[in-house]
This record gives sequence, structure tokens and C-alpha cells, in this order.
Amino acid sequence: MPDLHWTIPVARWSSWPAAASAAPDIGFIEPIVRRRLSTLSRVALKVAHDCVAQDEVRVVFASRHGELRRTTDILRAISAGEPVSPTAFSLSVLNAMTGVFGIARGDRSAASAISAGAETLGYALLEAYAQYATQPDSPVLLVYADETADPAYGTIEDEVQGGAIAILLNGEAAAGQLVCTMSGAGEPEAAEATQQASRAGKESNTSADESFATQSQALLHCLETGSPAVWQGAGAAWHWRWHERAA
Repeated sequence: MPDLHWTIPVARWSSWPAAASAAPDIGFIEPIVRRRLSTLSRVALKVAHDCVAQDEVRVVFASRHGELRRTTDILRAISAGEPVSPTAFSLSVLNAMTGVFGIARGDRSAASAISAGAETLGYALLEAYAQYATQPDSPVLLVYADETADPAYGTIEDEVQGGAIAILLNGEAAAGQLVCTMSGAGEPEAAEATQQASRAGKESNTSADESFATQSQALLHCLETGSPAVWQGAGAAWHWRWHERAA
């Protein structure tokens, strides 16, 4: 598979850490709906709201586990012979957040949901770019939110970090550009070369991409510091670089 390169115009971005002690402020959601939302949906709605004003916007929502914890609670209720709340069931789908967000804003724009294992965030960035490229006059909002799986599922390989990230793609109001690269898909030699380059960069204090345990850690480092970052998976290396908009 050839390397993939694409550049995203970033108008605004927001994040919410998994370790945050305070609850996210989602006062724009009606109380009757707000009290039924999971922690995952709350943090996703928080960062989404931070990035979008009143304009209509297409949404790409991404999560490896989605509402797995809610679904697990439903399964436990069924196993115990207890009734299942229709509301809990309707909010257990992967794209629950996009529905709540659209209803709250009165926005009927298209929305999609993505889950792709440990590479979920990377492929969501690619999907958001593809949607934006087909219609650049219409902004696209990427929202990534995740939380660790219920302990009942045991050890999860390449487990997520948790938290949420939102990025608004809008070329007219871009504050900078996020350059994304996926390389070495399915090629062990390429993966080893990436790791060697990273080690060499650290030893010589050069600007080689810094490597991270999860995609969300790598992307946040890039957005927060402006420094390049890379996440190495089993199938490919994902690189992110930030370029400020020229004055």
C-alpha cells in the first residue's frame, strides 16, 4: 500500500482529558436529555460545542469502544432478568452523540461514525479530510471520544487512553494546517525504519517525530506544542505535523 499524505485546514480545536476531575459543561443540552447522557457523550459534546458556533456543520464522530460501557450495563440487566430502559438502549449506539448534537443545534447536516481499532483516530482524520475535500465550502467537525473498556472484557491490546478531541475543518478560517501521513502499511521494514529514525532523532537532538503509545496522545502533542509526532501501529506509522498559518 502506498504512503498516504493529506493536509487538514484547522480553524479550531478542543480537547478534554480523561483524568479531568471536573464534569464537562454541556449547558447547551436540555436538562431532561443531559441527565441521561453517559460520560463519553458528555465529553464528546463538550469539545464539539467548543469548536462550532451557529453555522451548520457535517460531523465525523470516531470512537474505538463507543458506548460499550452502557451496552455492557444493558447486557448485565438482561442477564439478571431486569428491564432495560428504552432510553438507555437508544443511547447505546456508536453515533448517539451525533444525534444529540444535531437535535440540540437544530442541524440536519450529515453525520457519520467510525470505529477502526487502535487506528480509529487516524482513519477518522482521513474520513474528515475526504468529506471536506469533496465540498470545501462546507465545514466538517471531527469529534473523537473514547474511554477504556469495562474490566469484564479483560486485557485490551493497544487500549485507548480516554478523553476527547474535536477539530473543525474550515479553510476560510484556518488558524493552521495539520499535515497527516500514513506510511509503511503492512511492511515490517518500514516500521523498523521509523523506530530507528525516532531513536536517532532523540540521540542527536534533531526534529525527528516523537513516538507515543496512542494516537490521541500523539495528535494532542502535535496540536499543543506544534512539534511533530508519530504513532506506530502493527500495520502502519501515522505521522502528524503542524504548520501555523502565514500572517
